[in-house]
Amino acid sequence: MKRWNGWGEESISMPLPSRAKALLRETIGPGRKQSSCDIQSVAARVPQTGLPASAPADTDPTVRVLHARGQSTPDWIALRSGNISTFPDGVAFPENSRDLQRLLDFANDSGAVLIPYGGGTSVLGHINPLALDRPIITVSLSRMNALLHVDETSRLATFQAGILGPDLEAGLKSKGLTLGHFPQSFQYSTLGGWVATRSSGQQSLGYGRIDDLFQGGLLHTPRGRLHLPAHPASAAGPAIQDMVLGSEGRMGILSEVTVQVRPLPEMERFHGLVLPNWETAVSAVRGLVQEEIPLSMLRLSNAEETQSQLALSGQDRMSDYLFKYMRLRGIDPRAACMLLVGFTGTASRVRHGKRQAISLLKNRHGALHLHRFPGNSWARNRFRAPYLRNTLWEEGYAVDTLETAVTWDIVTQTMRGMEQALRRGLEEEEEGVHAFSHLSHFYPTGASIYTTYIFRVASSPEETHRRWRKLKHAASRVIVENQGTISHHHGVGTDHRDYLRAEKGELGVSAIKALCEHFDPRGIMNPGKLV
Repeated sequence: MKRWNGWGEESISMPLPSRAKALLRETIGPGRKQSSCDIQSVAARVPQTGLPASAPADTDPTVRVLHARGQSTPDWIALRSGNISTFPDGVAFPENSRDLQRLLDFANDSGAVLIPYGGGTSVLGHINPLALDRPIITVSLSRMNALLHVDETSRLATFQAGILGPDLEAGLKSKGLTLGHFPQSFQYSTLGGWVATRSSGQQSLGYGRIDDLFQGGLLHTPRGRLHLPAHPASAAGPAIQDMVLGSEGRMGILSEVTVQVRPLPEMERFHGLVLPNWETAVSAVRGLVQEEIPLSMLRLSNAEETQSQLALSGQDRMSDYLFKYMRLRGIDPRAACMLLVGFTGTASRVRHGKRQAISLLKNRHGALHLHRFPGNSWARNRFRAPYLRNTLWEEGYAVDTLETAVTWDIVTQTMRGMEQALRRGLEEEEEGVHAFSHLSHFYPTGASIYTTYIFRVASSPEETHRRWRKLKHAASRVIVENQGTISHHHGVGTDHRDYLRAEKGELGVSAIKALCEHFDPRGIMNPGKLV
């Protein structure tokens, strides 16, 4: 059974190793053990629905609780404490386009608001109902989860938008195909959600972002259906697909999505290497990308993340051996940076890419090749890492992440600026913050920075939220000052909305607003999100 106020399945948990506990106690102090309220007590406080009995939605209080929040730190604070300010008035479960049209007709006639809901994995408030003077219906696409058509000649596949990542890949695998889009939320997020938030998968270097994979589909807007044909290319004006990408439900609800697929890879390998310091490591990965060596994934951890991940792994004996091995090879373990490299495709392509990449990293940059053990460990646990959030919260620590993308010339200064802002963010409260980063998506012109930060849960949910808000703002301000994007792959929602002007400009934000108003003149689609 899925947790109602945390990440993933109740049957899965990840223990916090003793070395990781010691690291956190040493860095930010002992946590305050946390308890959580139960769903029955929260459901008992759900207010009466504002929907009429004829509304096409389920108004059961427990169902409304289960669709009230996503997976952001503010969401966790609200869910764990039971201090949820706003609930949807009902939850609709359409099964086809006719059901969606019925919902849109109801909303147009009644003035009700519709919030598209995929897998509920949003970390930026995309799916949260806001306090409005109109009834709110959350539209769960969980029953619109079918594979509709595969064109094996053109390598195109069309799905209903509510299909979850594992079901999508299972449907394609039966035909010897894959999409290759694997965000960390893969097990619980949906294809429609990936498009609506411009998602990136962990192997975007090889498979591309969802921007590259999205080819067309069907969008239901308050002004009618918008069919997006899957043309190989077009010069017929601005691409409507690009308007839908990242629209976060403000223009309508995707019912069908057509994506580009490819044959299942003949071989896939993940290798680990250690580089002697951050500056050398950044130069190395930039060279790999700009020289177009055939890779499917790169993930470069800075020294702080390398140390933290080894502590969190629980494999103390292996970590100690690795530290000893690094010293013997002249690498200071305190400065060492772990690099994971993925090779995917035909056997000959994998062998060729591996030979090129490992040779460049060892001979030109002094990398220590650890072979497949670190890569295999990462691949086994790639979707389990978020479960540590549950454990850390119960131990009294809150975890959050920020991400951006900048050009190569300012990658290091932006990363260090973000981490410094976080570490100093709670000095007035005499509270420490543990922050570390990795580069996870790469381009010839730059890379994305993904920063994780951990701080102690306060004695009250209000104070914990205030601490989070202060840290979020401090790091976001650094991103804006360095002219980075406010989001590389998490989207905008409500948490990034106020920073959008710095990136798009007044004229750009006005254009986005005008586009939303064109498709949704009455403002019934997910108001308050994006812009």
